[in-house]
Amino acid sequence: MTDHKKVGRRDFLKGGAAGAAAGMLAGFPVEAQQFAPGVASAPPEEWDLEADVVIIGGGATGMSAAIRAVDGGASVIVVDTNYDIGGHAILSGAFMPLGGGTSLQKKYGIEDSPDLVFQDLTDWSVVEINGMPEYRYNDRRVQRAFADNMAPTFEFLVENGVVFDDRAPNSRSGVATGLSVFRENHVSYHGDTGPEAPNGGAGTGLMRPLEASARRKGVRFLLNYHMDVVFREAPTSGRVVGIQASHTPRVPPGSSERLESFRSEGNIDLDHPTVTVKANKAVILGTGGSTGNVNFRMMYDPRLTEAVQLGGAPYSPQDGSGELAGMAIGAALSGTANHALERNGYIRKRGLVGAQYLYIQWTPESPVFPYARASGLRLTNWQNAICVNQVGKRFYDETAGNWPDGTKGGDMDPYVHGDWRNPSRIEYDPQNYIDAALAMNEGSQPPNFGSGPVWAICDADAAERMRWEVGPPNTDPLYFFSGSTLSELAGKLAENPYQNVSMPAEHLEATVARYNTFVDSGVDEDFAKTTPQYKIQTPPFYAAWAMPVVHDTYAGLRINMRCQVLDWSGEVIPGLYCGGESAGGCSMHGLARCTTQGYIAGAAAAAEEI
Repeated sequence: MTDHKKVGRRDFLKGGAAGAAAGMLAGFPVEAQQFAPGVASAPPEEWDLEADVVIIGGGATGMSAAIRAVDGGASVIVVDTNYDIGGHAILSGAFMPLGGGTSLQKKYGIEDSPDLVFQDLTDWSVVEINGMPEYRYNDRRVQRAFADNMAPTFEFLVENGVVFDDRAPNSRSGVATGLSVFRENHVSYHGDTGPEAPNGGAGTGLMRPLEASARRKGVRFLLNYHMDVVFREAPTSGRVVGIQASHTPRVPPGSSERLESFRSEGNIDLDHPTVTVKANKAVILGTGGSTGNVNFRMMYDPRLTEAVQLGGAPYSPQDGSGELAGMAIGAALSGTANHALERNGYIRKRGLVGAQYLYIQWTPESPVFPYARASGLRLTNWQNAICVNQVGKRFYDETAGNWPDGTKGGDMDPYVHGDWRNPSRIEYDPQNYIDAALAMNEGSQPPNFGSGPVWAICDADAAERMRWEVGPPNTDPLYFFSGSTLSELAGKLAENPYQNVSMPAEHLEATVARYNTFVDSGVDEDFAKTTPQYKIQTPPFYAAWAMPVVHDTYAGLRINMRCQVLDWSGEVIPGLYCGGESAGGCSMHGLARCTTQGYIAGAAAAAEEI
């Protein structure tokens, strides 16, 4: 095997076939882009802008907080690094586990209460299918506030234009929702709730109504500005008094007039390199977590090196900026156990291959497509391919599960709160694809000894069975390769910026030859794939990028029941709030946590006395 030191990704993207891609990536948030940590600085003598409440992030946390704050009589400015609002939430499927006695639960005869939610979400005895304790490491204060405000948040969303499907709550997609009753609601998506979203998905049905309500009520928006610094009266003491943000112009090419006109009301039109914004009452951090910041996320999980792409990229950066700015002025972290332990799907194997960003199938019509560069190809039946690591070896049954699944209503029969026998009632199924894909080190290189890529290997027959259309706009030439022989294919993979070593052709040839014998015998002697069906034998041969993606953040700034940020002594940092995936203490990811904590923080911030 011939090892060679790869040039850095940035150097690679400067020249050759990647030049066009580099030009498109410039200035847009991707997971590899790392912003400098926040610094503790003295506040400016003069401010560019001013509001009672300044909210960082226009996603589910920020938009809920903005409406609650303006309803409480505060003037509000929302600052977002993107060209549009929505964050990770607008990319979502809009599944929202909000319980505790909502009107929809009552309509369909589901008896629930805040006490039952709290009991569920702090049950030490419940474990996921990989043995990870689901609720044991939650902050009970954070969960009590979450439980008490879940149902009011549901009604708040309805009052502000969000429409939920008129059906009984279920547990179709939610995880960590508690086992006693069904709590998952589904936002209706009619396709007419506002201008196009980055992916046109159901998350539009949540975020566009909230945006429209916020604009009607007078919330102002400062878009294309990245928050870099949070100011206290003194660098690390006193009240929080405002923020500094830097200009990040990210309006995508060809944005429609409809999009621009919809956003014009309430937008602050600035193009200054930096802007300071005074917060008379409070700053609320809703920056979406830290899974897009490679150095930050590797503190929790050293497997998550640069090759692991961010689920929200290239739209939602999730760069840890809220956490970094908060920590610079004394904020503490919380929830580290929830994030460091492998829990419900924070890393995910996808059914998309052949493009860099595989969480969402970006379409050519998307405003983000110039940065995503390819849609990817659907690989729904893994009998059509094998997965190999960067040195051309299989490591797993490709048809097995994607990730450990979290618990939800109906998962356990019987379910007895706090019963020591509950773990034995969960069918243990570790589904260690992620460990096998990311913790293997064969071929790894300094400085981080990362696993390198995962490649889905198949042939022309498989491509025909799956009705693939190879080439633009479906595949990215740096993430999808073909060869007339397996040896030729292996040689081409060195063009990928994350391939640490040249894949030995003899490894790939031997792997495919052995797998083909398993198809003949009907028995996978290496990884127990059920009755392997198709040989890999007809050229051209294909290698498609098939890396898992990192998705959720379960650790963040330490908060109390009012979503006020706490310092390392457990004391409140006056005037600083945080919610959603930038806050720690809660094992439930996603929209319910974000909207509920935004609901709490917005009202509390508006009630601050100047």
